[in-house]
Amino acid sequence: MENRCLWAQSNALMQAYHDEEWCRPSFDDRYIFEMLTLEGAQAGLSWNIVLKKRTAYQEAFHHFDLSYCAKLSDEDLVSIKENYGIVKHIAKIQSVRSNARAILDLQKEWGRFADFLWSFTDGKPVYNNWTSDAQIPAQSPLSVQLSKELKKRGFKFVGPVTTYSFMQAIGMVHDHIENCAYRLVE
Repeated sequence: MENRCLWAQSNALMQAYHDEEWCRPSFDDRYIFEMLTLEGAQAGLSWNIVLKKRTAYQEAFHHFDLSYCAKLSDEDLVSIKENYGIVKHIAKIQSVRSNARAILDLQKEWGRFADFLWSFTDGKPVYNNWTSDAQIPAQSPLSVQLSKELKKRGFKFVGPVTTYSFMQAIGMVHDHIENCAYRLVE
């Protein structure tokens, strides 16, 4: 068995996410919006639960089409809650719409949501050199800073812990432990 970060060893779904996506830099606004949504949905839950619902999220929100999500009505959101196998927390579902709108506003200012986010790291991933999963923090000064800025711009479910996980998800922070076979080199 290959060396992996300990958190990803529980099942094939977690392994695939770890091996193929986690901590890989992304500048694709659609994918970034998907990760923001899924990380927000995870608040208070396990990542494994959210990954199992990922396909339902993709279907419910038209593969995270920003314009589509920004135009969803309250009735549409209730329908999504009732008819798709997603996390049923209505405020989390409403955050998809509000976050889509906030991203569209940022795109007017920055061109891409990715450009705004990556400006916090000068366009490069932050590489950490952890030797065990236990060293990986739940948040960082950078996630606190980004969280505050996102909240100021109208984003929901972007507390410092969720924001740190989101930064890992899109590769802004690289937290594979040193002996992980999937650690990318700086």
